[in-house]
Amino acid sequence: MMGSYGGSAFLVVYLIFTVAFAIPALMAEIALGRETEGGTVIAFVKSFGKKWGGVVGFALMCTILIATSYYAVIISNVVYTAGYAISSGFKGDHIANHQSGLANGGLQYGIAISLLFTALFVVHKGLKKGIEWLSKLFVPFFLLVIIYLIYYVFTLPGSWEKLMVFLKPDLGAMTMQQTFAALGQSFYSVGLGGTFIVVYGRYLKKNESIPKIAAYTCLGDVGASLLVSLFLVPAILVFGLDMSSGPGLIFSTLPQLFGQMPGGQFVGSLFMIALSFVAFLSMVAGYEVFTSSVSTEVLPKMGRKKIILTVGVIQMVLIAPTTFYPSLIGVLDMIFGSGMQVLGSILSVIGLVWGLGRVTAIRQIFTHSPDSKVAAYSMTWLKWVMPIVLLTVLVGYIYGVVVG
Repeated sequence: MMGSYGGSAFLVVYLIFTVAFAIPALMAEIALGRETEGGTVIAFVKSFGKKWGGVVGFALMCTILIATSYYAVIISNVVYTAGYAISSGFKGDHIANHQSGLANGGLQYGIAISLLFTALFVVHKGLKKGIEWLSKLFVPFFLLVIIYLIYYVFTLPGSWEKLMVFLKPDLGAMTMQQTFAALGQSFYSVGLGGTFIVVYGRYLKKNESIPKIAAYTCLGDVGASLLVSLFLVPAILVFGLDMSSGPGLIFSTLPQLFGQMPGGQFVGSLFMIALSFVAFLSMVAGYEVFTSSVSTEVLPKMGRKKIILTVGVIQMVLIAPTTFYPSLIGVLDMIFGSGMQVLGSILSVIGLVWGLGRVTAIRQIFTHSPDSKVAAYSMTWLKWVMPIVLLTVLVGYIYGVVVG
């Protein structure tokens, strides 16, 4: 995203949006989930009423299914690239063979379906024995790998100088599209959108501090992103490769990088394995949120197992188009990724502070200090500033796309 949308200027705007908007929005979504004690549909029904709340909740649920379907294709590409890095590496003509495998729709569909049912098995195991257990293995491994890779890349001649040049932001060059991309990324990366966080909020104990959890979550996510950047950016610039290839950077620029750098097969294998693990966790989360909401709110009599199998069948159909026509992913992601996630989060904030009311919002978010000045200022920010600013950015982006 940095390479495609303005370099370090994108990073600065992304960090501002994360602190000013993602953290408050995360607080609101957690509070909405804990207060309503339900998933996406129940949360919005209680906030906006049965008619409109049901429409919003159902639309956001469909968004999860669509977004997770093309995300499964991306993860299949990542897993395939990890396997290729381990088995062959990217020296010589291996890059061409790797690209040929990525373009093989049948192969990628097979990998995506395998990942789909592996993810659904984890969902079947439940929140504690499935997602939480897997996270405790994958996330520390990812952190250790990235720390090692950062150390490695800064042993390369010229890496520090290249990074310093890159980190000179030109904020005046940021367009509305780039600004919206930064906003969308800050919301996407922490799972905002009126879905994931609302569902997980229902499991939160009443005495736990929502502001603290929101701050740790967002800052931890930003920290992980910056750690990855400290490895990727200097490495790519040292070898004179293209930073502006967008999502394709993983599958085009990185193989070139690993093919050129000393010990590239080992380094590339480590990075791609770590990336595969954490990407798979996000896929599992998408299916857990949808399954949890449907099983408790929409079709409680159907049973969790049948719902999981139904999700599998629906996903097998939805995954197919983006597997064989990957160009669809970019279009779908701007609509169901950045666009719907920002809109869903705006509606969550409005649902909490306007639908359920100021008193309820303060009681949930500021359990231990409801009468503090921080609580009062935060409510003003959530009730007025955030909806206006976020809607302005969203509308400005849509206008730019239509007119442009």
